[in-house]
Amino acid sequence: MCRLPATAAVSETTAMEVLQTDSWAEALELKAAYPEAVPIAGGTDLMVELNFDRIRPRAILDLTRIEELNRWGSENGRLRIGAGVTYARLIAELGDRLPGLAIASRTVGSPQIRNRGTVGGNLGTSSPAGDGLPPLFASDAEVELASRAGTRRMPVGEFIIGPKRNCLAEDELIAAFHIAPADGPQQFAKIGTRNAMVIAVCSLALSVWPERQRMAACIGSAGPTPIRCSEAERFIAGVLDEQDLWSRRAPIPEPALDQFGGLVARAARPIDDVRGTARYRHHALGVLGRRTLNWVWEGYRCG
Repeated sequence: MCRLPATAAVSETTAMEVLQTDSWAEALELKAAYPEAVPIAGGTDLMVELNFDRIRPRAILDLTRIEELNRWGSENGRLRIGAGVTYARLIAELGDRLPGLAIASRTVGSPQIRNRGTVGGNLGTSSPAGDGLPPLFASDAEVELASRAGTRRMPVGEFIIGPKRNCLAEDELIAAFHIAPADGPQQFAKIGTRNAMVIAVCSLALSVWPERQRMAACIGSAGPTPIRCSEAERFIAGVLDEQDLWSRRAPIPEPALDQFGGLVARAARPIDDVRGTARYRHHALGVLGRRTLNWVWEGYRCG
């Protein structure tokens, strides 16, 4: 481990220490010794905050050299993906197993950002606009947290508790997330001035789980946290069961598509801001709900 002084300190009162290590165990020791240290891996969120002088932490903990965070593998039928695995690698290496997350990853920034940014960073930032988060919610992912005392896992829906707020203890770091590989079609769609390089006005992730005969939907950027569309999920599960659509693979009736979209919109809790009004977000999510449901169901019907 080496401890380096920040090279761009504005003044003595804003000077930062940069803590570096290539050992995961030592990183946890450093986090315990410097609980105020802000972790950095891709830096695509943190550097924006630093450059605009919105935050000035006393210390930064550099995790880029830690090999364990850059690994992924299978554990008990689920995928364990290290917090340092980049969007680009998710697309290239896991696109077939996690298609919804891969689609969302393609909408993140530029190729340069996707080569640096991570879903682990989205989890740490806990912004409701994080593109990588709705697919995790729609797959009932779990977050693995580590400290010098040990590790713990918790559902992503319990981990994120508010806008840019989560359940990380001051001595913990995000080690990985655990997620089930897809057994059916998945989709992610977002509204913005263009497909990438912008923060979503609103977004929606939708996953079909044929083995469990259910669907899961999660809204992004239209509430204080990503929001599961529980009422919409229950409604469409009832339609599919009552009409035996899982077995018949027939189209979902138009009225059901419309009602699903309306229930998705109703689940949102948006605000007016510089990117859009609450009214527009409600309308857009209704359209996204209907559209993405049609997309994933057609994917299921085609096998």
